[in-house]
Amino acid sequence: MSQSHERSALQRSMRSDAEHIIHRSIQAVLPDQAVLHALQGHKFPGRVFLVSVGKAAWQMAAAASRCLGETITAGAVITKYGHVRAPIANIACYEAGHPVPDANSFQATRAALKLVQGLSEQDTVLFLLSGGGSALFELPLVPAEELQHITNQLLASGADILEINTIRKRLSGVKGGRFAQHCAPARIFSVVLSDILGDPLDMIASGPAYPDRSTCTQARSIAEKYHLSLSTQAASLLKQETPKLLPHAETCIIGSVHELCRAAAETCQILGYQPLILTDRLCCQAREAGSFLASIAQSHATTDTPLAFLAGGETVVRLTGSGKGGRNQELALAAAHGIAGLSNVFVFSVGSDGTDGPTDAAGGMADGMTACLLAEQGFSIPKVLEDNDAYHALKEVDGLIMTGPTGTNVNDVSAVLIRPT
Repeated sequence: MSQSHERSALQRSMRSDAEHIIHRSIQAVLPDQAVLHALQGHKFPGRVFLVSVGKAAWQMAAAASRCLGETITAGAVITKYGHVRAPIANIACYEAGHPVPDANSFQATRAALKLVQGLSEQDTVLFLLSGGGSALFELPLVPAEELQHITNQLLASGADILEINTIRKRLSGVKGGRFAQHCAPARIFSVVLSDILGDPLDMIASGPAYPDRSTCTQARSIAEKYHLSLSTQAASLLKQETPKLLPHAETCIIGSVHELCRAAAETCQILGYQPLILTDRLCCQAREAGSFLASIAQSHATTDTPLAFLAGGETVVRLTGSGKGGRNQELALAAAHGIAGLSNVFVFSVGSDGTDGPTDAAGGMADGMTACLLAEQGFSIPKVLEDNDAYHALKEVDGLIMTGPTGTNVNDVSAVLIRPT
């Protein structure tokens, strides 16, 4: 990569700060200790069958195994490709498709359902749930190809996660409380790592073991809003209600984006910044969020005190092109356009799970030089955003955040760092 400009010592120092904040905040929300704390004091009189689903499924199951040991009769982990780190005693590990379910999602879900068949009232299903479960844990009530087509329509439309999951529940044999029905009469104890703003338990991974609070009327409205192409069978399923009462199910929530933001703020303070958490419920278009954070940087660029503005949540991307990227990368690239020329500003946005969209990056970062360096190499930021190709642009200017799978999943955190010049 040939560049006629070099980043300043201040910019390199702020990048180092950003990398430290990212690392420390993600480490703080790993589910290990939280799972152990949730299980302490709980007695399981009969057999225990473990089912762990989501991007953090392996990490959560490994923690439960360390806590319960041979108390676990058998179990199943269903997680994203590349997220199983090692075998776990008495537990079968499966990897499957995300964000669109695939044949391995269906096969692994059937294996989990077989595991919980024929249980008694004395048995317990320990259900460990994290974000990503909506795709990974699936038994479709429509042909798999149609389910994938509907999922892709929702993702491309810019629908938020609540809208997407309201539809998914009604097309699934395990979502919207139906997995808990499969486990009956056994008790089901769920430990949930939240990846949805406000922690709505019926929406996290589409609520397989929690009473569904969404309605058929809402589902049909969402289908009309986004002009979904549905078969007669799928349209009929949107009219069928999901379980509203699950007396044998108990749920404990262990983590959320609020904890991610708090950990990021604490690290900022240690590094000398004065932190301010703007929100832990960011839920707009990614490029709009990037523009907003850039405007904050512009307003405070002449500060005499190191400042850090933090925002947690989950933005959305409306697909207008055929490029490669993710919401955090789009946010960072949009911010780069707004902070161009500011030598004392650094912006980053990262997914706590270590993956951002269908890429190997966890997110993106930008400073006041990013736009200039991109222009030197022929990239127009507005055009790149229009083509949803933030990945390739940021890669050329060393603007990708690469963490690999982290073992947790509690939304995203974005930050603007500003130091005195």
